[in-house]
Amino acid sequence: MLVLGIDTSCDDTSVAVYDATGNRVLSNIVSSQYSFHREFGGVVPEIAARKHAENIDLVFDEALRVAGVKVKELSLICTTNRPGLLPALLVGLTFGKGLSYSLSLPFKAVHHIEAHIFSPFIGSEPQYPFIALVVSGGHTLIVLVESLGRYRLLGKTLDDAVGEAYDKVAKLLGLGYPGGPVIDRLYREYGGEFLELPRPRVKGFNYSFSGIKTAVRRLVEKGYPPPQIAASFQETAISYLLGKLKKVVKETGVKRVAVSGGVSANSLLRERLKELGLELHLPPLEYTSDNGAMVAYAGYRRFLLEGEDSLEVGAFARSPIA
Repeated sequence: MLVLGIDTSCDDTSVAVYDATGNRVLSNIVSSQYSFHREFGGVVPEIAARKHAENIDLVFDEALRVAGVKVKELSLICTTNRPGLLPALLVGLTFGKGLSYSLSLPFKAVHHIEAHIFSPFIGSEPQYPFIALVVSGGHTLIVLVESLGRYRLLGKTLDDAVGEAYDKVAKLLGLGYPGGPVIDRLYREYGGEFLELPRPRVKGFNYSFSGIKTAVRRLVEKGYPPPQIAASFQETAISYLLGKLKKVVKETGVKRVAVSGGVSANSLLRERLKELGLELHLPPLEYTSDNGAMVAYAGYRRFLLEGEDSLEVGAFARSPIA
């Protein structure tokens, strides 16, 4: 069974072909928009939607070419429809519905966070329960996954997502967009002392990154070197993320952990996670950012569980996972 996965939830246009029978990804094409949003220091929804509309046909054709399949060989169309930037979501959703209708194929709408949660298990079989830590530009949350579709939200960010905080700190330091890779690189190159940054005291397992961002602004105003600020921010942010995760593991007793989302590509986060002695599941780097492969994988599993969706399903900018 060949499954097409489409994601246009933010600023990456991605289409993938997933061989469900062999549990392997045949192609995963991603067209990035970083160069179009860089001057704004973040994603502009209208620009993102326009670029998705311009690129999706080309990305779709390339996904089929790389996979070595023809459109008539597809069996299921899966498309992200929530949550995300609404103008962007509508491009992929409309494209996917059009394919489904014209080819008389079943259609499955996919929750973007659910796709991230299961991205570390592409090519394997998830074992339950597990703790999912999703860290990206738009989301930061901890979820207890009891089975597909059975989730208990344990904690989330109360303001900025960690990836968003990276981008805003990079903008304050004049490092460009996106902020994650350049701050991670500066951390690896820096060999001095770290500056003290606050770790917000938030009840339970929730996060808050606005205070750390404000502290960075003050350090910039005081004239500290950008590499030192960037390295200190990363040390604080990663320690803060893992501090909450360790508390969740201790309280729940669940030592199987899956970490996903764009920030899961961070080298320090991966290094520190491997030191925790947990049963750790991380996606390959190509599946950390938004991608069609994770949409196809999660959509196929949802399709087996509950069947196809109506083509009348809509797009939603916000949609809780639990």
